[in-house]
Amino acid sequence: MASMAALLSKSPIQPLSFLKSTQPSPHPQLGFSKLSVSWPRRSPVCRISSNLIEPDGGRLVDLVVPEGVEREVRRRDAVACPKIKLSGIDLEWVHVLSEGWASPLTGFMRESEFLQTLHFNSIRLHDGSVVNMSVPIVLAIDDAQKREIGDRRRVALVDANDKPVAILSDIEIYKHNKGERIARTWGTIAPGLPYVEETITKAGNWLIGGDLEVIEPIKYNDGLDHYRLSPAQLREEFSRRNADAVFAFQLRNPVHNGHALLMTDTRRRLLEMGYKNPVLLLHPLGGFTKADDVPLSWRIKQHEKVLEEGVLNPETTVVAIFPSPMHYAGPTEVQWHAKSRINAGANFYIVGRDPAGMSHPTENRDLYDADHGKKVLSMAPGLEKLNILPFKVAAYDKKQMKMDFFDPSRPQDFLFISGTKMRNLAKNRENPPDGFMCPGGWKVLCEYYGSLVSPLDGNKLLEAVPA
Repeated sequence: MASMAALLSKSPIQPLSFLKSTQPSPHPQLGFSKLSVSWPRRSPVCRISSNLIEPDGGRLVDLVVPEGVEREVRRRDAVACPKIKLSGIDLEWVHVLSEGWASPLTGFMRESEFLQTLHFNSIRLHDGSVVNMSVPIVLAIDDAQKREIGDRRRVALVDANDKPVAILSDIEIYKHNKGERIARTWGTIAPGLPYVEETITKAGNWLIGGDLEVIEPIKYNDGLDHYRLSPAQLREEFSRRNADAVFAFQLRNPVHNGHALLMTDTRRRLLEMGYKNPVLLLHPLGGFTKADDVPLSWRIKQHEKVLEEGVLNPETTVVAIFPSPMHYAGPTEVQWHAKSRINAGANFYIVGRDPAGMSHPTENRDLYDADHGKKVLSMAPGLEKLNILPFKVAAYDKKQMKMDFFDPSRPQDFLFISGTKMRNLAKNRENPPDGFMCPGGWKVLCEYYGSLVSPLDGNKLLEAVPA
């Protein structure tokens, strides 16, 4: 989601139409539009509820080996295979692939899928239909690993402790053109891009793709695994709640009352359209983030307070963690964020200003145009069935003493609280204006920034650790 500064920019956005004019009507009386695509079944698939939007490719991919004898066989198979050690971010991508967030992908990309992603932001299926795929989901290896693999057709993927995680079969090894990958994904090769520095710069010169069999579900044992609901689990939960519309909101920041206003207003608008029970998917990003973002564990604590204090209604809100790493690739990456929520059952996606954006790493400006994300989503290939909801700018209304949508007819009544201002207030344990954030959520934020203050220098923040 946009940074606080971008979200509360003084330049109000011009909202797009609430629904795409070319979108088949998702009104419950007319029925949801359905995909009629044929994707070859190379792995088990999950049954999905018929009243939710269909996943990309028509089936939700599940790459986790079933419990029992088959799982034990795969563990033994892995011992005999050449081994590739996964980084923490590699493991996050295994998680993403295993649960079907990237459906219809069945493993790390082979070269044809990689090239289509880089050049078209989409993949053409065997029946000629197109699904959106804007970020490469690839696994890098070095020269020594390539030599060790030789002409083998399978490799084992292992974690930091050499425990087998998955088997990659029917493999294809191809050149890792780092410059092209970076330029086409981020639109720049400027140094200092967080994901690039973390995963690409020092990565091997080869990429290995193939079909993935994950030996057991990915768990992090950090006390948050119960929030990591798979697309299949989310679909079950939406069906249990009798949702006739699901609207997804991704963010990597704490929830303030401006966010809450946006989400509750979206539900109101969906009810006015004729839906009976729209359900919100509040879906914070849970993979790699840059060091100055609030870590996942603290964000979840803050989100819990938002629900506990009734800022959002727990009966119509599902909070879950999205396991993907963060690229900060702006209009390119926001397509991935939207596409993956289709697979989780969402048919509406809320987008703000500068989604997945960040400051330019070497120049004093934003890396992307703040409005390009919502514009790209409105015309991206493969996202036609997803309704994009660009939101209005929220700010603190000094007259009403609460967060409200910005009214350009009385700009003097609104206060824009930047991310820097919010962080400084929290670090100094000062309170924001009443109505900016729920008290419990603000307390959590103060505790987080307080934990970063050096005991030797009360004014200096310690370096944050990525989530």
